[in-house]
Amino acid sequence: MKYDFTSVIDRRGKDAMAVDAVGKFPGLMAPEDGFDFIPMWVADMNFATVPTVQSAVAERLAHPTFGYFITRNEYYQAIMDWQEKRNAVKGLRKECIGYENGVLGGVVSALNAFATPGDAILVHSPTYIGFTGSIQNAGYKIVHSPLKQDEDGVWRMNYEDMDVKIKKNKIHVAVFCNPHNPTGRVWEKEELEKALEVYRNNDCIVISDEIWSDIVLNGHHHIPLQSVNEDARNRVIALYAPSKTFNLAGLIGSYHIIYNSYLRDRVRACSSKSHYNSINMLSMYALIGAYSSEGMEWVDELQDVLSENVNYAYDFIMKNFDGVTLSKPEGTYMLFLDCRKWCEAHHAEVGDLLKAGQKVGVGWQDGRPFHGEHSIRMNLALPFTRVQEALERLNKHVFQNT
Repeated sequence: MKYDFTSVIDRRGKDAMAVDAVGKFPGLMAPEDGFDFIPMWVADMNFATVPTVQSAVAERLAHPTFGYFITRNEYYQAIMDWQEKRNAVKGLRKECIGYENGVLGGVVSALNAFATPGDAILVHSPTYIGFTGSIQNAGYKIVHSPLKQDEDGVWRMNYEDMDVKIKKNKIHVAVFCNPHNPTGRVWEKEELEKALEVYRNNDCIVISDEIWSDIVLNGHHHIPLQSVNEDARNRVIALYAPSKTFNLAGLIGSYHIIYNSYLRDRVRACSSKSHYNSINMLSMYALIGAYSSEGMEWVDELQDVLSENVNYAYDFIMKNFDGVTLSKPEGTYMLFLDCRKWCEAHHAEVGDLLKAGQKVGVGWQDGRPFHGEHSIRMNLALPFTRVQEALERLNKHVFQNT
């Protein structure tokens, strides 16, 4: 490979929540003596970003002024080129792109534009914990439409349930996740068409979180919800960021794509009121460096690395972890383990299993806040040797000893 996805980077003392929060963050125990900590919880990567990010930022840092500035045309062009080449998006224009300090901030701005605090909002479950906190903290009521696993274990939407709950609760705004976090589903076009039909028939605006759109595995392909049909272009507010793709969450910087001018005006009116949602100069340069031809090469290699990690982990877990079931993710780098049978067999709660893993340095994450009653969430964006080590520790010290 051209890029380095094998070196184990020591992130301690470099402001990384993934490692520096150990023993401080609620529910994240420090390991026992003899075990180092393997970060497999918060959804960032333990890989160095593509070199063009650092070079773009460093080049700008060489100039000694950092005053008020205007957003460069190269920023918008990089997004338009990226979306066309990676997602086959046609006809995206500069005016349809708007900066967001974060995807969740964009979700709340869009909610405030088209709903009133106290209104019900449709969200699928399992649910990204960030949705739960942001939507509820903004004063809205979440109505869940549970995803169901079919006979092959694939997570599917229940369109009838969506329709019933939208009608019952008089819902006119839904939050969608594409690809889905935490299950890792990469939705197929037919599934997106059926979901959009439900939203259209019930006059729902759709806020689509597509931050994971670049992290697709094993040959799967992301389909932007807005690209499905003309109605979707006028109904969907889409949110993207380079942060998951290039490990840039600490630089802050997301963006929306909104084709319909009315939707766009309303969202921007809400987000502009606080004068807080302003682009950071260095995050602008980071995106330009990331959304480059070299960045595309880097992401192609990243997808191969993550696919290998996911395939290995899935096979290992299904073979060795009695009482654990798992649907292989098609996107993201997160596993969502169902530990119900293990908990029942050992008369235990998922918290007991979490602690057992954390004692031997496996920093996996409680899945219950994601509405997985017996679930654990596990980050595989690490060098392959670290994934192997974590699974071996769990097998030897946790699952073989219970």
